[in-house]
Amino acid sequence: MKSLFKKVCIASDHAGFKLKESIKDFLINKNISIIDLGPINETKVDYPDYAKKVSNRVKFKKSDVGILVCGSGTGMAISANKIKKIRAAVCYNSKSTRLSRQHNNANIIAIGSRLTKKNIAFKLVSIFLETKFDGGRHLKRVKKI
Repeated sequence: MKSLFKKVCIASDHAGFKLKESIKDFLINKNISIIDLGPINETKVDYPDYAKKVSNRVKFKKSDVGILVCGSGTGMAISANKIKKIRAAVCYNSKSTRLSRQHNNANIIAIGSRLTKKNIAFKLVSIFLETKFDGGRHLKRVKKI
């Protein structure tokens, strides 16, 4: 896997903790540097707190992109998208993931741990990190967000 991004951060809530840890290990094994913003175990936490940590890191360019994992992916994406300059996409298959990067220049992928098998999550993260933004006609639209 050849990531377009050097600085990747990740976080989850308690529902996404195990998948977050698996994704982190997957990326480390692919020699991709990753910053884990928590949590450190499966104790109940509030997903908006972790979405904010990743979003602010991406917003202030401390990380190039982020990965968020919760039960459905939706709560994390809604929370992340409250932060200016963030374009978080819930990705559930190869096409939705590819288009989130090509057409929307998504800078955060949100994955649902209760809806996405581990190997599919690895595939989605790989696609997200390897896909370029097409720019062109899409840039005008992205700038309106």
